[in-house]
Amino acid sequence: MNRTLALLGRWAVTLLIVAVAIAVAALLWRRYESDPWTRDGHIRADVVRVTPDVSGLITQVAVRDNQAVHPGDLLFVVDRPRYKLAVEQADAAIASARALLAQYRREAKRDLALGDLVATETHEQNVARVATERAALEQAIAQKDAAELNLRRTEVRASVNGIVTNLDLHPGDYVAAGQQALALLDTDSLRVEGYFEETKLGRIRIGDKAVIHLMGVDQSLRGHVESLSAGIADNQRSNGPNLLPQVDPTFSWVRLAQRIPVRVKIDSAPKGVRLIAGRTATITIEPGTAKR
Repeated sequence: MNRTLALLGRWAVTLLIVAVAIAVAALLWRRYESDPWTRDGHIRADVVRVTPDVSGLITQVAVRDNQAVHPGDLLFVVDRPRYKLAVEQADAAIASARALLAQYRREAKRDLALGDLVATETHEQNVARVATERAALEQAIAQKDAAELNLRRTEVRASVNGIVTNLDLHPGDYVAAGQQALALLDTDSLRVEGYFEETKLGRIRIGDKAVIHLMGVDQSLRGHVESLSAGIADNQRSNGPNLLPQVDPTFSWVRLAQRIPVRVKIDSAPKGVRLIAGRTATITIEPGTAKR
């Protein structure tokens, strides 16, 4: 009797162990093959490439590396005295054009008063000079507007909330118009991007809640799926000499699922967690939690 009970007990324990093993295997299979999660995630942010619209020497750098700035904050100044001089030259050109225009108008008015005593050809020439000088005045005014615009743009200001990154700009450096002078990381665009296997995309919907774990951080961040990428590059296809698609005729017998970028907007983060672009993240999507 005791032997039978012992044998039944061993069978029961064995069956229990097998059942637990099957349950664990099923959970692991679901976790790795079905549940939408990935360790291949990173914090991302847009980078504003700050470039001056005018060329010249840097006369002032108003920020330091890793400094937080807001829209309108002064970043640096480009050769303001030179462009201020250009405005003064434009003022002088306007004054000269106005003086000549006034003189030509007086001559035209005087010729008109003299009537037939002045040749018609001379009168027409005076009228043409008035029109020409009026156009010259308008051109001088436009040049002043351009000079004032350049003067305003000698002060380069932040266009977004951000952090100055990898600053290597000093007074005395020369920058050309359109040349990147510094990088500004847009903190309003901070997000998490994860690469999910295409086999798991069926369980991901825009708006689904997401749990984010950063490497080295115990607390979790919360967010939601903002968008899914519309396409990725096909490295097995290229254009042939005749512009027809050239497709690799063979592939490895192991067929790996493609990874599709999914953007997750950060809704909340624990106080003190540093959202640094490039940090590694594990992302778990909670299917079916999108708001209807």
